[in-house]
Amino acid sequence: MPQSLSSPLAQSRSPSPATPTMTRPLTIAIVGATGAVGAELIACLERRAFPVGELRLFASPRSAGKTLTFRGAPVMIQALEETSFAGVDVAFFSAGASLSRHYGPLAVAAGAWVVDNSSAFRMDADTPLVVPEVNGWRLGETPGRLVANPNCVAAIAAVVLAPLHARRLIVRLVGSTYQAASGAGAAAMAELRDATAAALAGETYAPQVMAHPYAFNLFSHDAGIDPETGYNGEELKVMAELRRLLGAADLPASFTCIRVPVLRAHAMALTVRFAEPVSVDDARAWLAEAPGVRLVDDREANHFPMPGEASGRDDVLVGRIRTDLSDPSGRSLSLFIAGDQLLKGAALNAVQIAESLVEAGQV
Repeated sequence: MPQSLSSPLAQSRSPSPATPTMTRPLTIAIVGATGAVGAELIACLERRAFPVGELRLFASPRSAGKTLTFRGAPVMIQALEETSFAGVDVAFFSAGASLSRHYGPLAVAAGAWVVDNSSAFRMDADTPLVVPEVNGWRLGETPGRLVANPNCVAAIAAVVLAPLHARRLIVRLVGSTYQAASGAGAAAMAELRDATAAALAGETYAPQVMAHPYAFNLFSHDAGIDPETGYNGEELKVMAELRRLLGAADLPASFTCIRVPVLRAHAMALTVRFAEPVSVDDARAWLAEAPGVRLVDDREANHFPMPGEASGRDDVLVGRIRTDLSDPSGRSLSLFIAGDQLLKGAALNAVQIAESLVEAGQV
């Protein structure tokens, strides 16, 4: 029977790796340290024993002077300035595209590697877009010191799609996403809590962060709609970035991205068509041995990936693997996945990029 994920195990994180090979402690900067992803970056650096000698935390001026905890000690938050990156080895950016566009090149000019979580550089041909399990080799090809972290949906999906694509070329992809509040940041998570509490108390709650009422509701992702195609910006980003990550520039793809009232961990239903027939058993075997993937596909117990079990886990969960009955050629599979947007969809992937740079001696 395929390996199943038990609920107690789902509450724990995946084992931390060995400390990356290093020659010296590193000076690390986090831009956007007070946000949801910033908090996870700090936690990932600590639990994965990343070789941090000095940690510099940056946020807006209103947060300057406050402290956050790293390895049991307080670290003061600083206001970001153009001279903030002197002596920094790796700078993680998670504070929006406009800020990344301005300060990212300044950090690179100061000698830092930049791992950027925003959309600023993802489609820049000269900037590698990287998920280490999928295309980590690209880090050795980049002439610069700036690496883009993918959109959260693209990163999570790519971890599952890449080991399939490596064995049976993917020729068409259709996906529907169920995206948690964490994708819109800490304020959206707080709004979901507050809106739900109000709804349960029979009170009215006016949305302030999201475009629509969030409690007991779901709605289209609020990225702007492209008037020509009818797709929203999130859907277009996911499709374009998956093509880059999989090295399939002409891959036909269609996504529908929906926000659901879940605190963290995105889920998605994918239907994948391959160039050749593929069996469910082969797909399960390939995914079971893929790095960063956990097979959760217990038909007997009706136990498949859930956001509640993906939350807080490093691995992406995959299951409900079945032949697509609408394709009589036997070349299509349908499956369901769930992954923590704040981890593999953001902070964890960024730290894994930095680990790869350290292990390769590039930092």
